Amino acid sequence: MKRTSYCGELRKADVGKQHVLTGWVQSRRDHGGCIFIDLRDRTGIVQIVLDPQIDAEAHRVGNAIRSEFVLEASGAVRDRMPGTVNTNLPTGEVELAVTKLAILNTAKTPPFLIEDDEDLDRNDDLRMTYRYLDMRRPRVAKALQMRHKAAMVVRNYFDRHGFLEVETPMLTKSTPEGARDFLVPSRLNPGSFYAMPQSPQLFKQMLMIAGMDKYFQIVKCFRDEDLRADRQPEFTQIDVEMSFIERDDVLTVVEGLMEELFALIDVKIETPFRRMPYAEAVGNYGVDKPDLRFGMELVDVGDLAAQSTFRVFKTVTESGGLVKGIRVPGGAKLSRSEIDALTKFVGNYGAKGLAWMRVTDDGIDSPIAKFFESDTLTALRDRMGGESGDLLMFVADTTNVTHAALGALRVHLAHKLGLIQPDTYEFVWVVDFPLVERNEDENRWDAMHHPFTSPHPEDIPLLDTDPGKVRSNAYDLAVNGQEIWGGSVRIHDAAVQEKVFRMLQLSDDDIQLRFGFFLDALKYGTPPHGGIACGFDRLVALLAGETSIREVIPFPKTSKGVCLVTGGPSTVDDKQLAEVFIKVDLPEEDE
Repeated sequence: MKRTSYCGELRKADVGKQHVLTGWVQSRRDHGGCIFIDLRDRTGIVQIVLDPQIDAEAHRVGNAIRSEFVLEASGAVRDRMPGTVNTNLPTGEVELAVTKLAILNTAKTPPFLIEDDEDLDRNDDLRMTYRYLDMRRPRVAKALQMRHKAAMVVRNYFDRHGFLEVETPMLTKSTPEGARDFLVPSRLNPGSFYAMPQSPQLFKQMLMIAGMDKYFQIVKCFRDEDLRADRQPEFTQIDVEMSFIERDDVLTVVEGLMEELFALIDVKIETPFRRMPYAEAVGNYGVDKPDLRFGMELVDVGDLAAQSTFRVFKTVTESGGLVKGIRVPGGAKLSRSEIDALTKFVGNYGAKGLAWMRVTDDGIDSPIAKFFESDTLTALRDRMGGESGDLLMFVADTTNVTHAALGALRVHLAHKLGLIQPDTYEFVWVVDFPLVERNEDENRWDAMHHPFTSPHPEDIPLLDTDPGKVRSNAYDLAVNGQEIWGGSVRIHDAAVQEKVFRMLQLSDDDIQLRFGFFLDALKYGTPPHGGIACGFDRLVALLAGETSIREVIPFPKTSKGVCLVTGGPSTVDDKQLAEVFIKVDLPEEDE
């Protein structure tokens, strides 16, 4: 027999036709006469019927069938009996009356119910240990199918727009900046190591020097960093680079792709997306990837706070800190214990406290109201836009802490109070990032994106005098508070690139050792160019309605970077180590 259809494809139009199906047993029900089996493959489920009146041998074989057995069934498609139609299944109007049945393989009892999607948020280690079984579940299979569809949209879109997909090396030179590299020893070059690429950054820029003009790639990247729900040691990104462009050319290309990707989930998005300067994003929302699906913008109340006698506010304003607040619509209903919990929440972001005021019909109700003159309280309420039933919440601290704490708090409260309309998508380009940020621990400047990002041309003189004021030609696309795309116009002048390296306090020897080959390439007629990259796993998770990228990666790692299916990473024998001239010196274990 040869399969003629996938299980999930049978419909009313197939009634009377002969079909051969293959798949796994989702469930088996023996009603004393007929045996009913839900047969599953990656497309869905269909009911097959083993009726002794139609084929006694198939019915006999059916007595031995158990969950997850692999079957091959042949027969005629027929209407289900009246009253037995399953409206929850696309195939629920029909069934296959089996005339021939074969058990292709048996199966052990699975460690969890394959048909149960309810425990996907639990038993995570068990699921990942048996990921090959977990992927049989409809929700997981659907997410991986979405990954395929998204990848095909990406490739077809860029091909239509004249881009070339060019592969870049997986074994390359270590140019450490940011996260740690994964290193691979070279047997042919004793004592030397390749690095797994954190991104194809330098290669894609050299492709522009080579005249490729428009490049894209769906590529694996590697970073040896501490992991979170949205991070993996190996991840996939959509990588793009273009020559002879300005910022908005890159943004327009990405917007067109996003329109086609969101069409996969029947969502029409409006372009062009909003552009927001970095300073506005951080100032009004506390973060550089603002969630715009709700209000609760941050409001600066430092001048009014300075008029109070509240010691915390006075101390912060006098020391040059920042006092900002958010208006929580309907937040006055929160209990004191819930507010205390929010105080602990902002403490996770470095805030030393959280002040609050309830707005009532009679005025302001707050433990700190006594520190304000009535006129100042009125001005404070008016500036915040407070109405009866609202809760006003304030953080007073350094600029970074105040923004980080309130930025996280507004999102937390929006989810807690149901202020976000479901199935909405708010896109925003954040632009004009600072080129560098201060590393106080090491008393130097760090690149906010990476050291190949171009400064605004008019800001280049500030590289020597005031680097903190230099704006970069960088851009990030955020949707619903998640950064999806990030990129920049690149430096294409070798002299400016060297100047940036030196501003970052790289020595001449470091520059030559890490980037000498790239600086040399820049001197051979480099076109103006720029690009962008997208975290493909995160994008697919968004399209699939998943909160963790682990759900859209076939074989993800744990938070410790372990593959539970294979047990990797693992030790290797001394012979393998000797071949690459490595001796392992493990730290002593604590007793």
